[in-house]
Amino acid sequence: MHKLNSSSQGQPESTDRDLWSVFRIMSEFVEGFDTLRSLHPAVSIFGSSALPKKSKYYKLARDIARKLSDAGFSIITGGGPSIMEAANRGGFEGKSKSVGLNIEIPQEQEPNGYQDISLHFRYFFARKVMFVKYASAIIIMPGGFGTLDELFEMLTLIQTEKVFHFPVVLVGSDFWGGLIDWIVSSPINVGTLSKDDLKFFSLTDDPDEVVRIIKEGYAKVRRSKAI
Repeated sequence: MHKLNSSSQGQPESTDRDLWSVFRIMSEFVEGFDTLRSLHPAVSIFGSSALPKKSKYYKLARDIARKLSDAGFSIITGGGPSIMEAANRGGFEGKSKSVGLNIEIPQEQEPNGYQDISLHFRYFFARKVMFVKYASAIIIMPGGFGTLDELFEMLTLIQTEKVFHFPVVLVGSDFWGGLIDWIVSSPINVGTLSKDDLKFFSLTDDPDEVVRIIKEGYAKVRRSKAI
């Protein structure tokens, strides 16, 4: 039960905090929109914060980001270590911008050192909006719960037509293969998903294939918007 404060005329004490939170939330949206509005085209890359630099996925993320950056795509990540650092590093080494959308979490995430643009968020949902609003494609590297959450949210937005059908590319067949097998054997088999839903994403291990898929998808979205 909420503790009441007589000065708030019977309203819970948390009400004032909730109202002030609205302004903090607004400020995160305004700063994000204002900072990133000229960032186009861009690719958001999601992945683990726990894998070591010697991981093959670190090198793969760095290579992919570098190729995309040289192809004219800015790189957006969560700004942290491991796969995020690798992607920012590749973007930083390329010709386009490297962006980190950092988050305040109990683990005290430190922004990696490969960011041309660095934003800081308290709220995950405000940060998520920036990932998708300014992205022309999404890359999903191996990761944990956060990466899975981002993957399925992107697919849901595409499935429900809340965003254009931009490319979603899963990288790492040995990592994602089991999940895709489960999607086919369980949700599709039961009927909660259809086989057509598999078209919402691609799977590859080849950096050049990633770039090709994203360039072709970006061109397709541009043509559809022009109609």
